[in-house]
Amino acid sequence: MDKILMQLAAELKVRPAQVKAAIDLLDGGATVPFIARYRKEATDGLDDTQLRDLEARLGYLRELEDRRAAVLKSIDEQGKLTPELRAAIETVPTKQELEDLYLPYKPKRRTKGMIAREAGLEPLADKLFADPSLDPAAEAAAFINAEGGFADALAVLDGVRDLLSERWAEDATLIGKMRDWLWQEGLFKSKLMDGKDENNPDVAKFRDYFDYDEPIRTVPSHRALAVFRGRTQEFLDAKLVLDEETVPGKPTMAEGRIAIHLGWSHSKRPADDLIRKTVAWTWKVKLSLSLERDLFSRLRESAEATAIKVFAENLRDLLLAAPAGKRVVMGLDPGIRTGVKVAVVSDTGRVLDTSTVYPHEPRKDWEGSIHTLGRLCATHGVNLIAIGNGTASRETDKLAADLIKRIQQLAPGTHIEKVVVSEAGASVYSASEFASKELPELDVSLRGAVSIARRLQDPLAELVKIDPKSIGVGQYQHDVNQSELARTLDTVVEDCVNSVGVDLNTASAPLLSRVSGLSSAVANSIVRWRDANGAFKNRKQLMDVAGLGAKTFEQAAGFLRIRDGDNPLDISGVHPETYPVVQKMLAQTGKAIGDLIGKSDVLRTLKPELFADDKFGVITVKDILGELEKPGRDPRPDFKVARFNDGVEDLKDLQEGMVLEGTVSNVAQFGAFVDLGVHQDGLVHVSQLSNKFVTDAREVVKTGDIVKVKVLEVDLARKRISLTMKLDAAPGARSGGGARDNGFKPAARNERVGGGAGRGAPQPQGESAMAAAFAKLQTKR
Repeated sequence: MDKILMQLAAELKVRPAQVKAAIDLLDGGATVPFIARYRKEATDGLDDTQLRDLEARLGYLRELEDRRAAVLKSIDEQGKLTPELRAAIETVPTKQELEDLYLPYKPKRRTKGMIAREAGLEPLADKLFADPSLDPAAEAAAFINAEGGFADALAVLDGVRDLLSERWAEDATLIGKMRDWLWQEGLFKSKLMDGKDENNPDVAKFRDYFDYDEPIRTVPSHRALAVFRGRTQEFLDAKLVLDEETVPGKPTMAEGRIAIHLGWSHSKRPADDLIRKTVAWTWKVKLSLSLERDLFSRLRESAEATAIKVFAENLRDLLLAAPAGKRVVMGLDPGIRTGVKVAVVSDTGRVLDTSTVYPHEPRKDWEGSIHTLGRLCATHGVNLIAIGNGTASRETDKLAADLIKRIQQLAPGTHIEKVVVSEAGASVYSASEFASKELPELDVSLRGAVSIARRLQDPLAELVKIDPKSIGVGQYQHDVNQSELARTLDTVVEDCVNSVGVDLNTASAPLLSRVSGLSSAVANSIVRWRDANGAFKNRKQLMDVAGLGAKTFEQAAGFLRIRDGDNPLDISGVHPETYPVVQKMLAQTGKAIGDLIGKSDVLRTLKPELFADDKFGVITVKDILGELEKPGRDPRPDFKVARFNDGVEDLKDLQEGMVLEGTVSNVAQFGAFVDLGVHQDGLVHVSQLSNKFVTDAREVVKTGDIVKVKVLEVDLARKRISLTMKLDAAPGARSGGGARDNGFKPAARNERVGGGAGRGAPQPQGESAMAAAFAKLQTKR
């Protein structure tokens, strides 16, 4: 453990004492959000990013130590563990290097090299390699062993080749050297598999990789995953090659490196031809394919790690998108033949009304749809319309625009906004067990409209009900390690939920289950207690919930908020364990709690050092003062809406040089995808994000940002839109990176939404005017 502790401290560039404190807390059941927020004193301020890195690396190093112990035990039981080998195994820093050392001792099925050794050919092999001036055929005659499978000299020399090549191919130092060299010099090459029709639509998706090669060390994540997907689907052949012209009879570069490692060179001695053939055999039969697998695995792991990181960052941006707050929202789930599903939810997310309208083909009941939607708006005071971005989204957006226009003509004081939002995962939620319990009276199709409306009010609260992988903000998400993806996304959801905090009296069970320390079972117990006893009046009542003990209370209480409760501190991020510190402040100032919370002028006069003690130090007291200054503050941004251009509804409506406003729907390292409202996201390549050099698109934009872009190029055939954020760029300019980069297609479109009024804005005035306007509208109809 001390070895792991010291290594983690060196890697994270922190003190060993900080690492030890963090490990002790993690091993004791504390969560990362809890440690980062409420145990800064113990870890001396390690933040959540450092703690997540520590947690992941700790797991890897513990697995390495367990494997190291198993390897040492195995070799020792074979009676082959020398002091030198033990020292090498005990100091090896990675799992792969450990397996390299273990390879010669790893139990395996009987090989040709083993058979040769059993037949007594090892002395001959050692003799010929040590002294190539010996005549191989003459020396082999003495080792003929028909019963052992070596009936003549030729068979004996083949056995020598198998024995030596197997020995060399298990040399950990040689393997490491060759692996490092191939990573530096190898080319990742793909081509269309023989017999495949390149005009087949499924095959054509990989056109950029029909004749492709790139140094393996520089292959970006999206290109690697694209090639691996093409290979899995048996459209592409992928190989690791070297940039060299092979000459028959001459050693390749790889063979030359093996020879150098062995300290051998061809000097035209009698045994040199045999050794040269054995070196070639070692490369072609033993090492080339295994090293290709190793490096392809390394490339895939790196590509997957990048893809998972991109997915996680996009998910974090989406979950922390600006909430519309307490506004009455109408959700429209677009459809053509099946109609547009409609749901109106109150400012607290309660379903007020539902309907289905048929403005599109085949009924084309535009006026009837306007009438129904208008009645719902007037009846319930709707001031925000959320439109799903699926099929018929743009047409439904026009319907909402027409509705708003008519309302504003009849009642100028009425203010309604419309926003196109991502409906990714809405169908998954609609058919889920939780949705059937939450909305039992609604048809599955209408539940999607409810979800679309609610995710505009509070994206975090609604999206936690859906498996993060179904939200669709990743690149090649189905091609990566699914358990690692799920683990990473779960940590993102946990961090987001706890950074915002959760209203204990309104949160759903799925949202509560993401709070630090709360399991799904405990979250459901909280909801049952709330249903039976009414709203929680203070945090102490959590201890009355079945299954919620002192440890769980410690982990969760600070992240749970109670509005209008018995204790004003319960709406803040001040942990109940530190309430005595606040009591000291009240005693010092002679003020009531109501006169202290939110009073910056008073709070800033207090010196943290005066209230610190052995249990809660200055860092904690400073955090308490910050919370008291802005109790229950929400870290999410204000709500904004992107304005789509009128008349731009389809890919064919785009023209080079157009300047448009859109919402960033997905971000990859090579660029950002922007929703322009034309059913196909456009790509702003990383080279077109800014006039300064950018290596990672997230340096400039993140999912949900509203940006202005210029159209550079439209490829109708391939449905690709090239955009630039450099508004002075000339139309038709290539968007850097070429077709390979533009070939990335996100798993699903997604919008991070926002609108005009600030979070928690009061209901707009003029609802009576709206009702009157719709009375007129019905009369006109």
